Amino acid sequence: MAKVFHEIRDPIHIFIRLDSEERKVLDSPTFQRLRHIHQLGMTYLIYPSATHKRFEHSLGVMELATRIFDMVTAPHHVDESVSELLPELKNRDNLAYWRRVLRMAALCHDVGHLPFSHSAEGELLPSGYDHEVLTREVLLSPDMQEIWKSLTPPTRGEDVVKIALGPAKLPIRMTAWETLLSEIITGDAFGADRMDYLLRDSHHLGVAYGRFDHYRLIDTLRIVRLPEEDEKLTLGVEEGGLRSAEALALARYFMFTQVYFHPIRRIYDIHLRDFLAIWLQGKGFTDRKFPTQVSDFLKLTDNEILVALLEAASDDTKPAHEPARRIVRREHFKLFYQRDPSDILENPDACDLIYQAACEQFGSENVRRDSYSQRRAAIVFPVLRYDGAVVDSTKLSQLLGNVPVVSVDYLFIRADLLDEAKTWLQRNKREIIRPT
Repeated sequence: MAKVFHEIRDPIHIFIRLDSEERKVLDSPTFQRLRHIHQLGMTYLIYPSATHKRFEHSLGVMELATRIFDMVTAPHHVDESVSELLPELKNRDNLAYWRRVLRMAALCHDVGHLPFSHSAEGELLPSGYDHEVLTREVLLSPDMQEIWKSLTPPTRGEDVVKIALGPAKLPIRMTAWETLLSEIITGDAFGADRMDYLLRDSHHLGVAYGRFDHYRLIDTLRIVRLPEEDEKLTLGVEEGGLRSAEALALARYFMFTQVYFHPIRRIYDIHLRDFLAIWLQGKGFTDRKFPTQVSDFLKLTDNEILVALLEAASDDTKPAHEPARRIVRREHFKLFYQRDPSDILENPDACDLIYQAACEQFGSENVRRDSYSQRRAAIVFPVLRYDGAVVDSTKLSQLLGNVPVVSVDYLFIRADLLDEAKTWLQRNKREIIRPT
């Protein structure tokens, strides 16, 4: 029987196509749940059109990952020294199997997300859990294993998990081929996940920060053998695609600084976590953590949380009334201080000291802090020069080695205390942060 292909309209990639076998995964309750998980949490309270879901993002990641795979495995794009280390490239049937695995891994890489995505993660999961761990457990659940076995040819769920999460998230040994495929989805430099969320978030928010020439970038991606590590293979870019790679790095920097770490977006995350902790306790989860049993976890989406939020916001007898009211009625805490480089120069602990002093002055229940610092900003990858040499990207690009580290430290206070807090801080900041 000939394969039947299905087309899905998409504002970023125009058409996304799946065959009838892949449609089984798309139609599963596990994947359909992502229709009800906001991609950017409660960002729509600041950017009204940011109502897109994990569902369409996951489709987009599958589309981009497939384009990258087809580009880097095309025989005329594979160097002989690379094919020597990747026997998988020489067997077309085997290559077709791994292409299917890659597509399904890309499609399902986010099925472990909590309601409101990253907004609810962190302190609301038991120790040792994050959305990647939950993704692994969901993909290996009996229901999904049945689907993997039903595909033609049968697909191993363990292979899907490896490629979806990669070696950084799995305590198992992966082959060079498996590591390379996972890099196509999750890689720091050219991961399809990052490419799609930047393009998609930018589109839905109505900002230009996340746009870059992904067509040119993908066309110039190659599997590269690192000269200093004779058997190490990774994704690199031809020299002609270096400017597009720079644009991707800048797009990420600007989206993080202008959107993802917008202070009002961040305080809504804090109010949401406050609400969820109380709500979970009321649901019988006395540790105030989300359930990790797959059957219980998959029942929770943004819909259940939104209903509970509206109910609590309108009933002052509900235990979670206060944080719910702050979200629903937009009575969020206000920003009264953010990390100032001049303060840090005077005292590296300035933010800690101001936060502690504010808690003492106004009460810890009236002050909230949000602190984040990127582990590293430089994105390093190999560049295949026109003369055939392979060099480090930072040796050809001054920009890539100098993209600033994203670092924020926000202090928020109850709205009715904002003016008083600003005046207090203006009068006392030097005394608070001055080294003794």
